[in-house]
Amino acid sequence: MVLPADEPSRRGRAREALLDWFRANDPGYPWRRTSEPYAVLVSEVMLQQTQAARVAHTFPRFIARFPDVARLAAASRADVLRQWGALGYPRRAIALHRTARILADDHDGIVPTDPAVLVTLPGVGPYTAAAVASIASAAPVPAVDTNVRRVVARLAFGRDPDEVPASDIGRAAAGWLDPTEPGDWNQAVMDLGRAVCRWVPRCDACPLGGVCRFRASGRVARRSGRRQPPFEGSIRQSRGAVLRELRGRVRAAPIETIAASLDLPIPRVDRAVDALERDGLIERTVTGRVRLAR
Repeated sequence: MVLPADEPSRRGRAREALLDWFRANDPGYPWRRTSEPYAVLVSEVMLQQTQAARVAHTFPRFIARFPDVARLAAASRADVLRQWGALGYPRRAIALHRTARILADDHDGIVPTDPAVLVTLPGVGPYTAAAVASIASAAPVPAVDTNVRRVVARLAFGRDPDEVPASDIGRAAAGWLDPTEPGDWNQAVMDLGRAVCRWVPRCDACPLGGVCRFRASGRVARRSGRRQPPFEGSIRQSRGAVLRELRGRVRAAPIETIAASLDLPIPRVDRAVDALERDGLIERTVTGRVRLAR
């Protein structure tokens, strides 16, 4: 497709419009009050697959308890899991704890801001590495998550993200990146995808509507075909219940006691305990009792 002759200036105006929208609609999340690399890393790990509103509740308490790499590295896994609370996906807490110990041992307690180094750390994938690098040190790298893929696919190609190769979306995201404010830009595109450019988009509220090829095409978005498996009665539900129970206990407890407290069948609790133990979240004592991993 041949781009219009005024494409560079249109793109520049669109960037300004999105950044203006971002600043006017910023919900004031606590992690956006700092660009300190450790705080940014903690927030980005917490935000993986988790709604920002839930992270806003947990992040300040976690940072108050573990204000730097050294304090997090010195903590026990049990303490980290208690502070992680009900945020969900607790394996992220274990990965963050492992990362803190690696940083303490091998990086003098300093969080690197090179994406190539960040991506080698536990629980840090390409998206999280790019987000941390761009926000903490203004590295000009696009952070491409599910929301960003949707925005870029529609904006640059006029299609939904499953219709565009990931490599093409990555190149387009890099082309649209504001090189002067990459951290704000990445967060702006994430917010746009989360609040406006959903699977069924709110095009009338989009600051990029004037340059969006999806909107210009007149296409109607398809609803996502993904379906979350039922939560009720699932192993996910049992795992979460057991973990919540153990976070509230100082001492290890028999599986029978945990099952009775949760009003769940012992075999179901036993399966959940096995799964949590495999993930390094809990451990069994020599007497067979169960507690948070230390």
